[in-house]
Amino acid sequence: MVLSIVSPCYGAPTLLEELVRQCTDAAREITADYEIILVEDGSPDNSREIIRGICEKDKHVKAVFLSRNFGQQPAINAGLDASTGEWVVILDCDLQNPPSHIRSLYDKAQEGYDIVFASRQDRPDSFFMTEGSKMFNKLIGYLTNTKQDESVAEFAIYNRKVVNAMKQMGDYVRYYPLMDKWVGFNIAKVAVPHDERTDGKKSSYSMLKRIDLAVTTTIAFSTKVLRLIVYAGTIVTLLAICFALYLAIDFMITGINVSGWLTLFVSMWFIAGIIITVLGIMATYIGYIFDEVKRRPTYIIGDKINF
Repeated sequence: MVLSIVSPCYGAPTLLEELVRQCTDAAREITADYEIILVEDGSPDNSREIIRGICEKDKHVKAVFLSRNFGQQPAINAGLDASTGEWVVILDCDLQNPPSHIRSLYDKAQEGYDIVFASRQDRPDSFFMTEGSKMFNKLIGYLTNTKQDESVAEFAIYNRKVVNAMKQMGDYVRYYPLMDKWVGFNIAKVAVPHDERTDGKKSSYSMLKRIDLAVTTTIAFSTKVLRLIVYAGTIVTLLAICFALYLAIDFMITGINVSGWLTLFVSMWFIAGIIITVLGIMATYIGYIFDEVKRRPTYIIGDKINF
C-alpha cells in the first residue's frame, strides 16, 4: 500500500461522504494503491450507518468502529495501527483542513522529509478560540520543553518508519503533536488554508476540554511541574526566613511587639494552601502512574469493515 488516509470521525455525519470524495480525489492524484480509514469514535448520531454505506460502495474505504468514545488521540492511534501505507496522512473529519492539500504534503515529503505538517493559515476561528490555542501551545511547550506551533494541528503525513516508531511508544496517554516530535526524523511544514465548517457545527473541543487536555498532556509527558513545585517551595521558605529576620530586626530597633495572631493566621492559611496544592499535583501524577501500570489498551475495536 502506497498511501493511507486516516480520519477520526466524531460529530460530523453530514460531512462524511464529502470527506471521502475529497480524500479519494486527492489520493488518486498520487496513486491508485491507497486506502481511506475512517475511525468512528462512538459518535452519538448516525455516523456509523453512513460509514457502513460508504464502505459498501467503495472497497478503498475501510472502517474501524470503536466500542465507545475514547477521544481523538486514541482514535488516531487506532487508525495508525490499522494503516498499511508507506505514507500515512492524518486529518480531521470536519473538512476545515482541505484534503485537496494532501498532494502538497506528499510532494514536500518526497524532498526527503519523514514528517510534513500542514501549517494552518487565515484561521476563521473566533478570537477566544485562536488566543486560547496560542495559550494552550505556549503552556504545553513551556512545561514539556518543546517548541509548539499553534498553526499545526492533526493534519500531517508520516513515513511508515515514523508510524512504526510512534507505535513502539507504550504511553497510555497519547498526544501526537508531542509524540511525533519526540521520535525525531526530518520535519517540514507546508502552508495550507483553514476553512470554516460547512455543517454549521462548532468544534467539540471547548476551552474546558483544551485545559483538561493541557493538564493531562503535561503530566503524561513531563515532570517539570514537580520541579516547579520544588522551586516554589524554596522561594516560600526563603521569603519566610526573610520575613522572620525583618520582624526580629524591627523589634530590636523599635522595641515594639508585633501582633502575633494575624501573622500566624495568614501564615497558616498560606502554608496550608501550598500544601494542599502540592498534594493535589502529586496525587494527579500518582493517578496517571496508576493508569499506566494497569496497561489497559488506549482503545477497543468493536467492528471493522473492508479489512
